[in-house]
Amino acid sequence: MNAYLADVDKQAEERFERIVEQMKQAQGITERLKAKNALEWVGQMNNIRACAMEIVEREIIFA
Repeated sequence: MNAYLADVDKQAEERFERIVEQMKQAQGITERLKAKNALEWVGQMNNIRACAMEIVEREIIFA
């Protein structure tokens, strides 16, 4: 059981990171934005992470 849970956790983490990177690229969220307007960058990243978490939960955790 522990091995299964560890595998699911690893899959979820990897999928989360891939989705975040894809969404950052699609929305043009860059280090340049982070340097120019840190507050906007944080808001955008929080939104991206929340969306990515919803996707991972739907695809892997609750599937």
